[in-house]
Amino acid sequence: MTAIKHALQRDIFTPNDERLLSIVNVCKAGKKKRNCFLCATVTTERPVQVNVVKVKKSDKGDFYKRQTAWALRDLAVVDAKDAVKENPEFDLHFDKVYKWVASSTAEKNTFISCIWKLNQRYLRKKIDFVNVSSQLLEESVPSGENQSVAGGDEEAVDEYQELNAREEQDIEIMMEGCEYAISNAEAFAEKLSRELQVLDGANIQSIMASEKQVNILMKLLDEALKEVDQIELKLSSYEEMLQSVKEQMDQISESNHLIHLSNTNNVKLLSEIEFLVNHMDLAKGHIKALQEGDLTSSRGIEACTNAADALLQCMNVALRPGHDMLQAVKQQQQRFSDLREQFARRLASHLNSVFVQQGHDQSSTLAQHSVELTLPNHHPFHRDLLRYAKLMEWLKNTDYTKYEGLTKNYMDYLSRLYEREIKDFFEVAKIKMTGTTREGKKFATLPRKESAVKQETESLHGSSGKLTGSTSSLNKLSVQSSGNRRSQSSSLLDMGNMSASDLDVADRTKFDKIFEQVLSELEPLCLAEQDFISKFFKLQQHQSVAGTTANEAEEMDGTTLSRSHAAGLPQTVSSEKDMIRQMMTKIFRCIEPELNNLIALGDKIDSFNSLYMLVKMSHHVWTAQNVDPASFLSTTLGNVLVTVKRNFDKCISNQMKQMDEVKISKKSKVGILPFVAEFEEFAALAESIFKNAERRGDLDKAYTKLIRAVFVSVEKVANESQKTPRDVVMMENFHHIFATLSRLKISCLEAEKKEAKQKYTDHLQSYVIYSLGQPLEKLNHFFEGVEARVAQGIREEEVSYQLAFNKQELRKVIKEYPGKEVKKGLDNLYKKVDKHLCEEENLLQVVWHSMQDEFIRQYKHFEGLIARCYPGSGITMEFTIQDILDYCSSIAQSH
Repeated sequence: MTAIKHALQRDIFTPNDERLLSIVNVCKAGKKKRNCFLCATVTTERPVQVNVVKVKKSDKGDFYKRQTAWALRDLAVVDAKDAVKENPEFDLHFDKVYKWVASSTAEKNTFISCIWKLNQRYLRKKIDFVNVSSQLLEESVPSGENQSVAGGDEEAVDEYQELNAREEQDIEIMMEGCEYAISNAEAFAEKLSRELQVLDGANIQSIMASEKQVNILMKLLDEALKEVDQIELKLSSYEEMLQSVKEQMDQISESNHLIHLSNTNNVKLLSEIEFLVNHMDLAKGHIKALQEGDLTSSRGIEACTNAADALLQCMNVALRPGHDMLQAVKQQQQRFSDLREQFARRLASHLNSVFVQQGHDQSSTLAQHSVELTLPNHHPFHRDLLRYAKLMEWLKNTDYTKYEGLTKNYMDYLSRLYEREIKDFFEVAKIKMTGTTREGKKFATLPRKESAVKQETESLHGSSGKLTGSTSSLNKLSVQSSGNRRSQSSSLLDMGNMSASDLDVADRTKFDKIFEQVLSELEPLCLAEQDFISKFFKLQQHQSVAGTTANEAEEMDGTTLSRSHAAGLPQTVSSEKDMIRQMMTKIFRCIEPELNNLIALGDKIDSFNSLYMLVKMSHHVWTAQNVDPASFLSTTLGNVLVTVKRNFDKCISNQMKQMDEVKISKKSKVGILPFVAEFEEFAALAESIFKNAERRGDLDKAYTKLIRAVFVSVEKVANESQKTPRDVVMMENFHHIFATLSRLKISCLEAEKKEAKQKYTDHLQSYVIYSLGQPLEKLNHFFEGVEARVAQGIREEEVSYQLAFNKQELRKVIKEYPGKEVKKGLDNLYKKVDKHLCEEENLLQVVWHSMQDEFIRQYKHFEGLIARCYPGSGITMEFTIQDILDYCSSIAQSH
């Protein structure tokens, strides 16, 4: 390898002013072994350039040639593949990755080490050496020492050191002083050596001359040491003197510390005593107020409230560690507990008596509300009780058991009071709905027993069977004699009840106003009571609800409420809002049954009342839900709305059922069917009621069901009709339906309106064609034969040559239909149509005009055939189109 290295240096690198520092014999990985050499070189000129050169043996001889060169600064990564195991493979990352396999691992390691040293010496760039042993990557030797890179030539390079600027300047001065310095270097060196010896002698003489001064300096140092010893002796004596002073000062300091500690303890003790006195001392005025304070006057209530708050602060004071072990503190806490128990008992007893007293005062004012449809105002009662709201909050925080007992007593008593008021209120509403009066009945004797109220209600309303017999206005669908209905109505009126079949718009408006007044009276009553409960019992109305449902709340009575607060904390009721709803459910437990009874009564009076109730109830539910969707009022009205919706659906179902069961007389003409007229009445009423209503969607669904049922029933009756032709029944009724829908402009029934118009038009045309038929029958048969001949291929102008259809035969047929006969036939047709059609719908002129047009169309058809098949014959009908118009007009006027 040494011989190859010298040969490469001589033949390749020396001519290029380069020196070869390291060489490795390699071949490309994965290919046939074609050996080549990788050489690390540096240039001899400055600045030094470091290259990696690939040298390959020539194919034509034994000499080598330079193939590829890479600058070391372009090298990015050197990958030795494995830092532990011996592996001849390595990669060099220039512009791309070059994979090599060295002839031996030692050569690879020597080459990689040389690359690292060259990088450290000349480039100092970031070349990543991957999987290379740390032993190969040696640090550079310190500056000032020679560093061996590789080979003897590099050592010679390291011994050379450049002169700095000052050294160069000194040498130049010396060489200027000696002209032969360059021509005779040996003489110049000898001169320099002699001058150096002279300088050394001068230095020795200078040192020897300064010995005397050194001796003087040593004497001065000895004297200074003696002075230092004397000073140390004096300092020792001073230290002994200060030691006694230090002991005395330590005693004084210890005494001061004890005094300071005593003062600190006294201050802390005073602070503790002041804390207990300031926070656990209740004023005598407060104690007197708690024991004897007047709970009836506003001033006394205020004093008791302030005293109760002060007591609560004293009891809730946060004691410091150890305070609870003091006997005085224990005694004071016991005293506070006794005061709290005594005042809580006195407050609960007084509030119970206030509930009773206020209830009696409220009952005395019920008589004046009995005649009018109004509920008593509880505002004065609430206003008086709200003076105790802060005391109720105090009681809730200090003695939850008594607070809970007051809550239960309030619910028990108020539920009975409200039950009397609400039942009497609904009795007045029922009386106003039925239109009866209770003469001689006085309302001052309140509260009435429930049995008496029930008996009185039954006597007012009559038996349910009598009410049901004629409640639904759809009973008019049955085609019965109106005399029987009037006699039944008068008999009911004699009993003090109004027949629903005789109710007009005014009666329904009256019911609507009564029902609205009932809801308008109930709503503020419930809201006022709920607001009072939340303020008086200190319950929050606007917090998240995660409690029981409305049905579960109805089942919870006062006993359940009591059990739900074990250890003073609510367990079953998950929030105070649930407790408000449960209290409201207990207090107003009669509202929902009474509303359902009132709704049932309104439905019995007139099933159409369910429309009014649905609109009003929906509006009030919507209003209540906007205020509080989980409130008692919202829940109760929502439950009642379900009942109203069921009655509405039942009303629609009954109408559809009665349509299906309708029977038509076989001896009289049908005319406008009763259920068609009833649908018109229902739609007109519904549109006036549901204008801008929240539940318009329910009405639209009902419309769709009803109109389909009407269509089906009209078809059914038309098919079963014997007296009136089917086309007449369909034409008249669908014309009536179309007129109704056009007048009311119901957007959801636009498709049905178009369908009704189409059915009316189709059956009108069908009836006209069927009834008119062929008024000129023989003439029709004659021309049918003519058209048959033309259809067989005979030319129209040659038809007259046919024996059966010649001109003489045509004139014979025409003579059989003079103008008088035609007018007589039309007059009979008019009478026949008049018998079929009803006067209600007034379609006679429309049908007659359509028949006139159809007759003229046939006339024109005959004239056209005569003109085409008998040209130039001069044959014409014995009457003209104007004669037809005159006949039809005179016939219509005569009738």
